[in-house]
Amino acid sequence: MTNVKWKTLFISLLALNILVILFVTILVNLPTKDKELIPKVSHEEDIQFQIHTNREDLTRLINQYLDKEGLTGSIHYEVYLTDEVELYGTMPFFNREMEMKLTFEPIAQKNGDLILKQKSIAVGKMNLPVSYVMNLINERYNMPEWVSISPNDESIYVSLQDMELKSDIRVKAKEFDLKNDDISFLLTIPSSLQ
Repeated sequence: MTNVKWKTLFISLLALNILVILFVTILVNLPTKDKELIPKVSHEEDIQFQIHTNREDLTRLINQYLDKEGLTGSIHYEVYLTDEVELYGTMPFFNREMEMKLTFEPIAQKNGDLILKQKSIAVGKMNLPVSYVMNLINERYNMPEWVSISPNDESIYVSLQDMELKSDIRVKAKEFDLKNDDISFLLTIPSSLQ
């Protein structure tokens, strides 16, 4: 009887092993129900990069852009980023050049553009109406087409999306917190460049 028990146990164990091997083989050969493991690259969507920078580097970039594009014109001006946006330049006044400084609070818009809300103005030691000075800047200074000065609102609208860059790259402001030096932009590269 012991011989019969061994044979029964051996055949049961063999049958169990065959069933396990069959089960594993079937599972391995079944197609997966999930999506492919390697994601497909879509050439339909634009590529986006988020860029973080600081006030010092962005100040250098802005002024280099103004010089390279010839936007400072005959009346020179420069932009500096501190806790606010500062515009330094000169303005003609009775055949003399008066130094001026305007400061703005930058406000990032949901669409990625910026509004520079005028905070203070200094023209030599004179007190001139803000709208008058901003109107003069609008008339005399060479500003990019994507920058609109609104003297009555005492603000400057910077349409970053309309800024013309090489290869049709578009820029949007994500964060523009100068006090905490937290500045980030979203660069969008058209899919046609891929």
